[in-house]
Amino acid sequence: MSNVAIQIDNICKSFGEVQALKDVSLSIDNGEIFGLLGPDGAGKTTLFRILTTLMLPDSGRAQVCGLDICKEYRKIRTIAGYMPGRFSLYADLSVEENLRFYASLFGGKIEDNFCMIEPIYRQLEPFKNRRAGALSGGMKQKLALCCSLIHRPETLFLDEPTTGVDAVSRSEFWDILAEIRNGGMPVFVSTPYMDEASRCNRIALINNGKILETGSLDEIMKRNRLQLVAVKGRDNYATLEALRGFEGVERAYLSGEYIHAAVTSSFDRRGIMTTCEILDLKDIDANIEDVFIKIMSDENG
Repeated sequence: MSNVAIQIDNICKSFGEVQALKDVSLSIDNGEIFGLLGPDGAGKTTLFRILTTLMLPDSGRAQVCGLDICKEYRKIRTIAGYMPGRFSLYADLSVEENLRFYASLFGGKIEDNFCMIEPIYRQLEPFKNRRAGALSGGMKQKLALCCSLIHRPETLFLDEPTTGVDAVSRSEFWDILAEIRNGGMPVFVSTPYMDEASRCNRIALINNGKILETGSLDEIMKRNRLQLVAVKGRDNYATLEALRGFEGVERAYLSGEYIHAAVTSSFDRRGIMTTCEILDLKDIDANIEDVFIKIMSDENG
């Protein structure tokens, strides 16, 4: 029996002259958190809308739990949980009223599948009579997750669930996803936050509608090794321009208060110190954001 929960083969989608998805192929297994990482406009939401049968692809095919997204879309809607990126619950209804409403859409009650949401709902329970629109960002996301789980889905799609949420709430949300994954449910989640890659079993990097890399975080980092230095100048913008024209520097870009520079063995550290007023220069390990920038640069030639 196949362990594949979601199979995507050569999905393409265009809006006029804009090609939102370009031959996207992915495979998500049961019992894993699979992250789709990319900037705004990369095609993440378009892919999620296609997989949850809200939009048809121009070409290609996909299956969710063995069901064809075009031919068996009605069945998919009964077995998939979907949490869109924008908060879409009824702001004027209370926490409990929203849950009862979403349970009723699938012909059930909260009590029928309460075990699915109980750990999350316990955090919401003190606010069960509060209007959804009056909840904090983190609590809104937890309520939305409860509503997407209330019918006991077989797979879960989460489109940028932590966007606009504080760091503590983001961490708590990922802890909840880990518990859901441990129960065997596949979780397909998109995010613009590169640091969330470490919370996924496997990831795919997407930009301009094209999948650039797929694998575990360790696999992607090993395939894209970088020699990286962090540079801090008295005038970082002037230092950045100097680095971009300096021998042995493949690319340089701002990262917080430092400039990250991918360098080769010909990089002259003393030379750059005489060219610019450098306050600090040190070797650093690359992170997934550095690797993403490298892959995009390689893709663009």
